[in-house]
Amino acid sequence: MNTGQFSTKDKILGAAEELFAAHGFAGTSLRQVTSRADVNIAAVNYHFGSKENLVNEVFRRRMDQMSAQRLAQLREALSAHPGEIEPIIAAFVEPALDMATGRHGSGAFVRVIARAYVEKNDALRKFLSEQYGHVPREFAAALGACLPGLGKAELYGRLDFLAGALTYAMADFGLIKRPAGTTERDHRTRIAGELIRFAAAGFRS
Repeated sequence: MNTGQFSTKDKILGAAEELFAAHGFAGTSLRQVTSRADVNIAAVNYHFGSKENLVNEVFRRRMDQMSAQRLAQLREALSAHPGEIEPIIAAFVEPALDMATGRHGSGAFVRVIARAYVEKNDALRKFLSEQYGHVPREFAAALGACLPGLGKAELYGRLDFLAGALTYAMADFGLIKRPAGTTERDHRTRIAGELIRFAAAGFRS
């Protein structure tokens, strides 16, 4: 792929991500995407083939890296801190909050994730389950090994609660605001620590 092709594809993905964040998947047309990206519809068809594939690729662009970081940190946690659940939870939380800082233009993707939670899009959910479902399963297995008295239903339920709380924190909703004079990175680090402690207590209860 030459530089021109990559640039066009990346412009389309960036425009789609911003529009999906603002208007949702159903509420965004390919014509809006091409107008925002300043490309023609043939470019979208060439690179993605369909709107469904474009939605999938918006997620793949961010989630491939985040999933790889989560699993690498999980392996490190299991090796360096066997039997401890806080490092496992940190491996799940920290890469996601790091992405949410908006570096490399990823800030809008947090809102896209929120859209995926609230909009009914069976094709997208199937794609995410097939491509990334192994990630929470690996975390569930790691946490289950540390908490043998916790049933599978409770374990998966609490991991779902953690994922929901994490998404909320990533989107910067709620009452916790960044104090004046505090950097975004320091704020996210503090939020991560609070969420890890809160989740660990929940898993142990």
